[in-house]
Amino acid sequence: MPPDHTVIAPKDYDGWATIRRFLPYLWPKDAPALRWRIFWAMVLVLAAKVVVLATPLAMKRVVDTMAMDGDPLLWIALSFVIAFTAGRFLGASFDQVRNIVFERVGQEATRQLAQDTFGRLHALSLRFHLSRRTGEITKTIERGTKSIDSMLYFLLFNIVPTILELIALAVIFYTMFGGELVAATAVTVVVYIALTRWITEWRTKLRKEMNDLDGKALSRSVDSLLNYETVKYFSAEQREQQRYASAAHEYAEAAIKSENSLGLLNMAQAFVMNALMAFALGFTVWKWSQGALTVGDLVAVQTYLTQLFRPLDMLGFVYRTIRQGLIDMAAMFKLIDTDAEVKDAPGAPALAIGRASVAFENVHFGYEQDREILHGLSFEVPAGSHVAIVGPSGAGKSTIARLLFRFYDPWSGRILIDGQDISQVTQASLRAQIGIVPQDSVLFNDTIGYNIAYGRDGASIEDVSRAARDAAILPFIEKLPLGFETEVGERGLKLSGGEKQRVAIARTLVKDPPILLLDEATSALDSRTEQDILATLHRVSEDRTSISIAHRLSTIADADEILVLDAGRLAERGSHAALLQRDGLYAEMWQRQQAERHDQEQAAEAAE
Repeated sequence: MPPDHTVIAPKDYDGWATIRRFLPYLWPKDAPALRWRIFWAMVLVLAAKVVVLATPLAMKRVVDTMAMDGDPLLWIALSFVIAFTAGRFLGASFDQVRNIVFERVGQEATRQLAQDTFGRLHALSLRFHLSRRTGEITKTIERGTKSIDSMLYFLLFNIVPTILELIALAVIFYTMFGGELVAATAVTVVVYIALTRWITEWRTKLRKEMNDLDGKALSRSVDSLLNYETVKYFSAEQREQQRYASAAHEYAEAAIKSENSLGLLNMAQAFVMNALMAFALGFTVWKWSQGALTVGDLVAVQTYLTQLFRPLDMLGFVYRTIRQGLIDMAAMFKLIDTDAEVKDAPGAPALAIGRASVAFENVHFGYEQDREILHGLSFEVPAGSHVAIVGPSGAGKSTIARLLFRFYDPWSGRILIDGQDISQVTQASLRAQIGIVPQDSVLFNDTIGYNIAYGRDGASIEDVSRAARDAAILPFIEKLPLGFETEVGERGLKLSGGEKQRVAIARTLVKDPPILLLDEATSALDSRTEQDILATLHRVSEDRTSISIAHRLSTIADADEILVLDAGRLAERGSHAALLQRDGLYAEMWQRQQAERHDQEQAAEAAE
């Protein structure tokens, strides 16, 4: 994307700074073909304007020829009629050819800016995405990209031609009718522009309020639909409808104010333009009565002003469109300019793994400055070993996974993989070496094959089939009518919890990482499914360095070493047997879970 050499303050986003920021997309350095298209489009603009300015003179000649005394000069009058109509046709044709020539420029600029924004969103930190609503972000991108094409069209093909036409019209009026009409037209245009700008600025505030409320309504609808099951669980359909209706009502009221202000603007513009028309025609008739002007001059003045009124009449709409477009583009540029919390160090090399060991060295971290989660945590996971991390809720277990993937950087301390500080290597190479099976395996709304192949770009169907077989889900897929082409639904809701977990395992197997992170991968499953998944996980963990973050201690009892966290500190460490003999926090957690399991079994027997 074009570099941003200056930091644009929010108040400047809707002004010239935003236009300057967008110019590199309009005039790309590496696309000479697009630059030529812009050049020829502007040539066609000038050609169309020259033809349009000549047509009123042709009509003047027609009228003057018809008004002459003596024999009718039929063919002369007809020749000027033909010239008039040919000029109108050529003007319209030049405009359409100009649009055809320029269309690719507008679409390429739109595509490139949308692509840069989308890429930037993926580069932003997890904190940003957790604090923003997806509906609002998508609406911001949608508005910003849609405004580009219309802004380009109006800036290049309405504002610029109108300025050229005003200059040419001033010369024509001064030459043919004197300075009075030039002065009247100039004053009218200045008043018209000032009035349009003043009212439109007022309308812009109303429009911004309307957009904010529109985004609010959209985010509520998206949030509600994404949580469809939760809504049903709590019979909250009426509540959700009322929340959405409240936001929609606020938006409707803002939209009414905005549309009513448009009517006021249109009436004010019509009054100013028709006042000029009355003066100009009255002045021409007065001059005609003195024998200074002809009937054709009256027609020429009327035609010129009508032609001028057409772009001026659009000026209010154009100004509003450009103004709104700048606001929408400014919001999108603000997304692009959002600082990435986690960045690659300058010249950072790729992570090179010989032995896939993992180490935390005196790591301090918290999501907020006033709430520290990890307090000087230190531990090491030897290459090829299986280490489990357990502890009460809030102990910092999942935070370790986020730090290892470098979704956040620690406040202090280091995280090492094979002796390399992960903050000094590229994020892409780091994440390429770590596979994860999360607690909630969210799948793309696509096919099973696509979701498994997502583990590695360019994965073949053989790779997908082998991973599905190793994850013990291939028999299930083969029974489906569409096999790997079966759609999984949004977030994978068409699959059961165990099936989703196996797809996630297969996806990680396709990635084939040397380090495997199991983040409570079976906590949401029933006991039978959990045992099946555990057997699969044990098999795929062989010959890899694996870290299991677990709540159920029975699932990690065979780990080489168990780390017990308590309030962000390492409280205990050792094997399952050694920790039970120590009779500390781990033993307490184990006894409590065993008691809960015993109570559940007794309840199940009583129910039978």
